Amino acid sequence: MDVEAIQGDIAAQSADCLVNAAGTSLRMGSGVAGALRRGANGPINEAAMEKGPVDLGEVAVTDAFDLDAEYVIHAAAMPHYGDGQATEESIRSATRNALERAEELGCESMVIPALGCGVAGFDLEAGARLICEEIHDFTSETLSEVRFIGYSDAEFETISGVAKAVRDGA
Repeated sequence: MDVEAIQGDIAAQSADCLVNAAGTSLRMGSGVAGALRRGANGPINEAAMEKGPVDLGEVAVTDAFDLDAEYVIHAAAMPHYGDGQATEESIRSATRNALERAEELGCESMVIPALGCGVAGFDLEAGARLICEEIHDFTSETLSEVRFIGYSDAEFETISGVAKAVRDGA
C-alpha cells in the first residue's frame, strides 16, 4: 500500500474514512479538527467528546455526518495535558491505530493529515516521515488507498517530498 500526497481541505475529500488530528480530549477545536467540524454540519464534536478522553496515541470513531465519508477516525497524537506537544511515539501510535481501525471497519480509502504537526508542535518533515513509514509498514486486506493531505503549498510540498523519499526507500 502506497501513500499518495495530495493538497486541499480534508473536509472536502471523499473517502471511506477521514482522520482527524485530535487531542486526547477529542474536543474538536481549530486546524484539521475545526475544518472537519465545520464540514460535518452536525454534532460531530459532541459525538467525539462522548468517546473521550482517550489515551495518547489511541483513536475513536464517529459518524462523518455531512462529510463525504462513512467515518471520522479521531487519532489522538496530541495530549490535552502537560505541554500539549506531540511526540514521535504519539504520532506513530496514532497513525498505526488509525490504520488498524480503518481495517477493522472494512475501509478501502482513507485521508490522513499530518498528525501532531500543527498546534501539537512536532516538526512537519519529521512527523510526515513517521506517518509515511507507518503507512508503508502496514499490511492491509481492505485498505488500498491512503491519501496524505497537506493544506498549504508548503505543507503539501514537504509531505510530497517525504512520501516520495519513503516510497523510494530513502
